[in-house]
Amino acid sequence: MNLRGCAAQILSRVICDGQSLTAALDSQLPKIHDHQDRAFVQALCYGVIRHYFALDCLLGKLLSKPLKQKDGDIKALLLMGLYQLQHMRVKQHAAVSETVAATKHKPWSKSLVNAVLRNYLRDAETLTSACSHDSQASLNHPDWIILKIQQCWPEHAEQILSANDQNPPMALRVNVLQGSRDAYLDLLTQQGIAAQAVDFCASALILDQPLGVEQLPGFSDGRVSVQDVAAQLAAGLLDVQPGQRVLDLCAAPGGKTAAILELQPELGSLLAVDVDAKRLQRVTENLQRLQLKADSLVADASQPSTLADQPLFERILLDAPCSGLGVIRRHPDIKLLRRETDIAALQSLQAQILDAAWQLLAPGGVLLYATCSILKQENEYQIAGFLNRHADALEYPIEAAWGEARHHGRQIITGSLQMDGFYYAKLGKSH
Repeated sequence: MNLRGCAAQILSRVICDGQSLTAALDSQLPKIHDHQDRAFVQALCYGVIRHYFALDCLLGKLLSKPLKQKDGDIKALLLMGLYQLQHMRVKQHAAVSETVAATKHKPWSKSLVNAVLRNYLRDAETLTSACSHDSQASLNHPDWIILKIQQCWPEHAEQILSANDQNPPMALRVNVLQGSRDAYLDLLTQQGIAAQAVDFCASALILDQPLGVEQLPGFSDGRVSVQDVAAQLAAGLLDVQPGQRVLDLCAAPGGKTAAILELQPELGSLLAVDVDAKRLQRVTENLQRLQLKADSLVADASQPSTLADQPLFERILLDAPCSGLGVIRRHPDIKLLRRETDIAALQSLQAQILDAAWQLLAPGGVLLYATCSILKQENEYQIAGFLNRHADALEYPIEAAWGEARHHGRQIITGSLQMDGFYYAKLGKSH
């Protein structure tokens, strides 16, 4: 199997067909049995998507005319060749020859790929300088995302855009039901795996270097999970007490569900709800690995009637559908697949789900609203609108050593304390 050809197929599905990078990788990676080969293909795909706008600008200057839509795989190969020459420790001649070798299925493209990559090597400095005047290329984001971030966070925009293009750290959540974080840290140290404890999150460790989950001691037995530190904070903020009924809305894939169960094993019950049956199945699978149990239900969280037969809940976690602009470094395809027009539709859906969830919260209960977005429209403005609509709602301030307090809720800026961009607001229902 030609690994670059395989990567080109994956990239073409994302760039040309609009498929998510995760789905495209899942369809191809199982065919590659060698771990190192699989890691190489994954690194190529993530790298090209992460640097897409800069690479695409370069390619536009190297091509005399754009490629046809049906030749998306050749465009992917060209972007991949440029990425290797710019960012990977691959010898130049190998990067060119191996990328050219992946064109066998379209012989006409062999000379084109060879010429484009060699022309880049001859004139790299001039081409790179020319692209520096293009905002999308120099900041490596679509213009609309650049503008949104600059409007919301003029003082943090440079930091956010830069953080989005970095490889994210690998954070772990230790299952404290099976042993303390310190004990697991000792276990990692014994196996030569370097990690640091996170002082403001009692379950969290950050590895010095990412590695495959199969290398984590006790992973298959549920000793530990992979979860960004920002996402781990939800369980503590929800502050579940023994005997309480908990509702986890938009729960898939279940990381926060599991964290709640690990932190409060004596809760009364937990119902995990998601609109997507396939994704909800992942919640069940994750809980099985962790030796945890919860009820699950396929339902549309924006429609209160689907949960009308449920008793009221003392705690609700609403991990709302959002733009995901806080997790671009983890899902770089968001830059290609998300559209500016999506934001208003998401705001409307978030408001609908918030209002529906409020009907399910018991008096005296707490609803924790969470997004992995950095846009104020989805976060503090959304909560301001909610509080205006509900006279029986009050907001609890979140005092913490992370993030920054906003007029409503608390925002984590992407890259701050090594975390993803996240937002939390804690709402209480008056008696």
